[in-house]
Amino acid sequence: MSQILIADDEKSMRDFLKILLNKEGHQVTTAKDAKEALDAVKSAPFDLVITDIRMPGMSGLELLEEIKEYNIDLPVIMITAFASPDDAVTAMKNGAFDYISKPFNVDEIKSVIASANSQYQAREQSACLSSLFPSIIGESREMLKIFDMIHRVAPTPANVLIYGESGTGKELVAQAIHSHSQVAKNPFVPITCSAIPEELMESELFGHVKGSFTGAIHDKAGLFSEADSGTAFLDEIGELTPIIQTKLLRVLQEREIKPVGGTKIKHINVRIIAATNKILEEEIKAGRFREDLFYRLAVVPLRVPPLRERKGDIPRLVDHFLQKYSRILGKEVREISSYALEVLLKYDFPGNVRELENIIERGVALENSNIVLPESLSLSNSMRSSARRAESDEDDIPSIFCAVRSEEELFDLGLEKVVNDLEKRLIQFGLEKTNNSKMKAADLLQISFRSLRYKTKKYGLD
Repeated sequence: MSQILIADDEKSMRDFLKILLNKEGHQVTTAKDAKEALDAVKSAPFDLVITDIRMPGMSGLELLEEIKEYNIDLPVIMITAFASPDDAVTAMKNGAFDYISKPFNVDEIKSVIASANSQYQAREQSACLSSLFPSIIGESREMLKIFDMIHRVAPTPANVLIYGESGTGKELVAQAIHSHSQVAKNPFVPITCSAIPEELMESELFGHVKGSFTGAIHDKAGLFSEADSGTAFLDEIGELTPIIQTKLLRVLQEREIKPVGGTKIKHINVRIIAATNKILEEEIKAGRFREDLFYRLAVVPLRVPPLRERKGDIPRLVDHFLQKYSRILGKEVREISSYALEVLLKYDFPGNVRELENIIERGVALENSNIVLPESLSLSNSMRSSARRAESDEDDIPSIFCAVRSEEELFDLGLEKVVNDLEKRLIQFGLEKTNNSKMKAADLLQISFRSLRYKTKKYGLD
C-alpha cells in the first residue's frame, strides 16, 4: 500500500484517479491546485505524486521543481490533456518519473505507478540499510551490496573473509559486522599479521607463559584469549607463515589454544573475521596458503570494491573528510571547488579511500580560503596528469578563463561586471555539462536548486 497525492484542478479527474487507486489498495489524498499539493507534501509523507501540468496559479512544472527541492527522491508523474514535446522534455529534465498524456490507458497508468512505487521503495530501503552503518560512507550500488551482506551475516557466528585492496576500509567492514552481531558487547580485537615479526606471531596469537623464551618475563594472554566470546580480526591473513597457518587451523577446528611454553589447553569461543589484499586462491596454487584453512576462514567471502569502482561515493567521502579535518585542524574549509572535485573524479586512487582522506587532509591544511582549490590538493604525478588533461579539454573550461588577459582589463570592467560575467559563464558551463538538468547543475555548482533557478532567470538562461 502506498500513500499517493493527486493534484489536478479538474474534480472529475481527481475523483476518477482516487477511485481507481483506492481499488488498487493505495491511500489517496487529493489537491485542487499546486499550492495545496505542495503544502500536503510538506506536511505528510507520500510515496508518489501525480500532478496535472496546467493548473491555475502555480503550474505542475513549477510544482515539480518545488517538490524536487524539498525531497529530490519523491517520484512525480506528470499528466496533461495538452501534450507538448517541450513540456515533456522539461518535465523529464527536471526529474519527473514519467509523462502521460490524457486520455490515458488505465493499464498504462497503473503500470507506471507500480514502477514508480517499486523504484522509490527500493531507494528508501537502500537509504535505511546504509543508515545502519554510519561509519562506512557510501550509497553506490556496490556499497549497498556490502551493507546488505553485513546485515545478513552479522547476526550469525560464521567466519568471514574480507577481500579488498589496501585502503578500501576492510577493518571498518569487520567492525560493522561485529557491532551488529550477537556478541557486539564483547571484545573486538584486531591484529595486523604483517606487522608482527615471525618469531613473535605465535605468542601474539596464543599467548605465552613466563620463561618460555628470552624476554618472556611474565605470562601474556594472546589475541584469542583477549577476544574470547567476541571477535578476532586478522588483517593481512595472507602474510601468515605455514607453521602459524597450521596452528590457526587447529584453533578453528578444535576451538582451543595452548600458550607458548604452556601445558594447559584453554577452550575459546571466538568468531574469526580475516582480511587480505591478496588473491588467496592464487596463493593456494603457489603453495603459500593452506587450502583447508582457506575454507575454514572463507565461510562467507566478502569483497570490498576499490574506490575506482564506486566513484559515485567520492563527493560524499570528500564532504565527510572536509568536515572531519576542518574540525580537527581548527579551520573553516568545508567546501571543494567543482574543478578540484572533477580532478578527483578522474583519478583512479590506487591507495583507495585512505589516499583520498590523506589528499583532503592536506588540502584543508594548506588551503588559505574556505574552499579547497585544485592547487591545494598536493596532487601526485598521475593526478596532475589527470588535471592537465582536464585543463587541456576546451569543452571543460568556461570561456572566461581563456578571455581574461590582464589585471588592467579586469579593473576596466569593474568587480561587479567580472563577477557577474564569471557567474553567468559558470552556470552556462554547468548546464552544458549536465545536459541542461537544473537539478544536476545545481549539485555540480554546489548551490541550491532555488538559487540556480533564480540565477538562470537573472541572466536570461532559462
